[in-house]
Amino acid sequence: MAESVCRTLRDGALEGELAPALTIKDTAASPFGFDVFSHVLSQLSSFTLAGKSQFRGIVVVAFTRSPSFYVELLKGRGIDIACSSKWIQILDCYTDRLGWKDKLLEVGNGMEISYEVSGMGHICKDVRDLDKLYSLILDLGKGLVGQGKDRFSVAIDSVDEMLRYASVSRVAALLSNLRSHDQISSIYWLTHSDLHEVRVTSILEYMSSIVASIEPLSRSANGQRWNLENLSLSEHDFGNGKLNVRFKRRNGRVRVMSENFDIEHSGIKFTSLSSEDGIINQGLLPKVQFNLELSEKEQIERAKVVLPFEHQGNGRPIQIYDGRRSVEETYGSSQNSGNMDNSGSGEIIYFRDSDDEKPDSDEDPDDDLDI
Repeated sequence: MAESVCRTLRDGALEGELAPALTIKDTAASPFGFDVFSHVLSQLSSFTLAGKSQFRGIVVVAFTRSPSFYVELLKGRGIDIACSSKWIQILDCYTDRLGWKDKLLEVGNGMEISYEVSGMGHICKDVRDLDKLYSLILDLGKGLVGQGKDRFSVAIDSVDEMLRYASVSRVAALLSNLRSHDQISSIYWLTHSDLHEVRVTSILEYMSSIVASIEPLSRSANGQRWNLENLSLSEHDFGNGKLNVRFKRRNGRVRVMSENFDIEHSGIKFTSLSSEDGIINQGLLPKVQFNLELSEKEQIERAKVVLPFEHQGNGRPIQIYDGRRSVEETYGSSQNSGNMDNSGSGEIIYFRDSDDEKPDSDEDPDDDLDI
């Protein structure tokens, strides 16, 4: 299921459509969002190097980790970064996001200020200027793929840091502009939903074509989450959890999938749900005021219903009344039928208004069909 997410981002956008967007959200109860983010980044990096993705490069907007961290991360996942500058660039919003180091140098207080040297990106010294941030992302991406029709992917390791310095409307506008840019193939970002109001996370999810929610495995007997304050460290599962993914299809349909995961030294490992965990799929049914399933008695009663226009000879000649018989014939026929079959079933008798009525007006148009 996590591989389906990576494949969707790998395949990118169709001509004239918005780029696929993934929101990865976690909580304090299961803080493994960055592990999922790292997994997606590693998979897409492998696709890029193998030439299997729509995009030819990746731009990582690093708010919570330094560029050297991502270099070591990709090395640890067995990804060759010897020529990394040709397919990945890192926009460093971690080292000096507000430009304080430059201001200290201007004051000349004698402090030794150092910047991390990296040939894979550019240092952003004012993350509050989202227009400048947008331009830097595009510049780094175009530096990888050029000005033609080739595309690149964008990874933002924390929308939360952006929301610290800008309003949700401005951040949403930035994400929307990135997603609608012709040269951006896909975009994904990480957020900690506990830090925001529900409306903020709802906006991020609304803008996404894929939403990956991380939740803990521990649940109470009635299906509700345990209160973390009531759990000791030994009772809490810090190394595993459940990943729920919601896909929004182009035709408007929504598909929801779930997987368990375990955090290992080499990274995150996903496993399919066991049979007892299949209850999550049942919980996806809409909550309505009527029963969607039929009982055994209701199924038997439904089987006895004679469908309209269904020929039920029951061994007798099939006769379809055409409305042209006289009143006497009709009454006589109804009396005879009452003697032959007194099962209590009803009968509809139709009388023509007049003989001037057109012959075809009261005929069954489907009379010649053996339905």
